[in-house]
Amino acid sequence: MERRIIDGKAGAANRRKSAAAAALAEVRHLPVDEQSAGQRLDNFLLRHLKGVPKAHVYRVIRSGEVRLNKGRASADARVQAGDVVRVPPIRMPERGIAAPVPAREFPVIFEDEWLLAVDKPAGVAVHGGSGVSSGVIEQLRRARPQARFLELVHRLDKETSGVLLLAKKRSALVALQEQFRSRDAGKTYLALVWGAWPPRLKLIDLPLLKTLDAAGERQVRVVSKAHDQGRRAITLVRVVGETGGCTLLEVRIKTGRTHQIRVHLAHAGYPIVGDPKYGDFARNKAFAKANRVDRMCLHARELCFVHPARAERIVLRAPIPVEFQTLGEDLVRMNSSGNEANA
Repeated sequence: MERRIIDGKAGAANRRKSAAAAALAEVRHLPVDEQSAGQRLDNFLLRHLKGVPKAHVYRVIRSGEVRLNKGRASADARVQAGDVVRVPPIRMPERGIAAPVPAREFPVIFEDEWLLAVDKPAGVAVHGGSGVSSGVIEQLRRARPQARFLELVHRLDKETSGVLLLAKKRSALVALQEQFRSRDAGKTYLALVWGAWPPRLKLIDLPLLKTLDAAGERQVRVVSKAHDQGRRAITLVRVVGETGGCTLLEVRIKTGRTHQIRVHLAHAGYPIVGDPKYGDFARNKAFAKANRVDRMCLHARELCFVHPARAERIVLRAPIPVEFQTLGEDLVRMNSSGNEANA
């Protein structure tokens, strides 16, 4: 009798798994409801495709098999109520033993019941996927199991350090993402570039186009303003100082395109020091060896926005990373002149 009961439970579990696998093996059309409105496409899919590895979800999005209202869409596209997302048959890859997500806290710049802002180190992805098992969001959730809601408000490249904002309530997430979309939130970066930046070059207003290379990796490039698929991107640049054949720039962006700062600066002829994708690879290698700094020199220094609950202007600053201090006296002086956060 005991064996039959155990076999019955196991059989039911196997039937549930088989049903889930069968659902994944079919084309599905998922309607977007009011609660999901405003979500990124990747987050919407991850919520519906439980058990599917993040890397696999991003792969089918990049391949164009996922359709939003019958059209191709990128992972950062926003879904709206009434939209329909077509999900292709998902062929699950062979599952190995997944590495456990480590619990990790990051230096807190600001926190209240609505928001959390941390100082993200360079070399850490903001989320798992595309070959990365976990990032800031997964590690923070593991470190804070009591948190009922924790979501990224925006993204930073894995190689970029600095202010990263997260929402602790859905209402805060929606309000802040609307500020980012309407350009009411201000982002200021520090970038160390190769060469002497011309002080008169203060504005870069050039469209950007995202593509995939033969290996399926995302690439971004500048295109002409007549290109029908290019998206307008505006970058403001101010020279802070020069050191060792490089220029330290303060960069503000009016649009939040993928790799915007990196591509705009490289297109102008002044790639960011240490940029592994759009940079001067030979100089980067020599620089890393000479200075013992193996990172891209781009730092999200400041983030300004209106608090979603208190309607007051918040200015958050992340201190300049310690490794930047080895790059010149200008950086050291700047770091000592005010690296605290204001709120």
